[in-house]
Amino acid sequence: MDRVPPIFRTLEKIRPLYDWTYKILMFVCKLLLIGDIIITCWSVAGRYIPFITDPHWSEEIVLTLMVYMTVLSASMAIRRGAHIRMTAFDSYLPKKLIRVLDLIADIAVLILGVILVIYGIRFCNSPLSIRGKYASLPGLSKFWQYLPVPVAGVSMIIFELEQIFRHIEAFFLPEEEKKEVA
Repeated sequence: MDRVPPIFRTLEKIRPLYDWTYKILMFVCKLLLIGDIIITCWSVAGRYIPFITDPHWSEEIVLTLMVYMTVLSASMAIRRGAHIRMTAFDSYLPKKLIRVLDLIADIAVLILGVILVIYGIRFCNSPLSIRGKYASLPGLSKFWQYLPVPVAGVSMIIFELEQIFRHIEAFFLPEEEKKEVA
């Protein structure tokens, strides 16, 4: 462990912050899913049960909640390493090359996160977002439809930084220590 630069020991101390962020995002995704299920059941029941009214806003709200769930769960998949990856040649390539390629892939996703934040904020501040309204809820701004984009970018950046630090740290750890850490 003496070959590992001190910065990685320091970064290891903030791992609980990443765990906490992941748990909060998981809780928010669960709430969004529960909201989706309740609104969808209410809408379906309103179509077939005479004394229950189908809310006219249900489709737009369900779709908005689904977008939030999608982008948040995508960033959570980054932390777990659960994104789809091409691994067909991994058993044929040297381990160091695979580490370098994984690092490059994570840097590319980090750049995508930065782009999502920059352009997401632009969309959130655009006239369409500020002045636009939901068709079924005229009091609700389209801002809420665009907000998931920068939120996803921020959460992607947070979890990608952790992954990039892990990849860089792997270059310093001997093989036997990596097995103990994992």
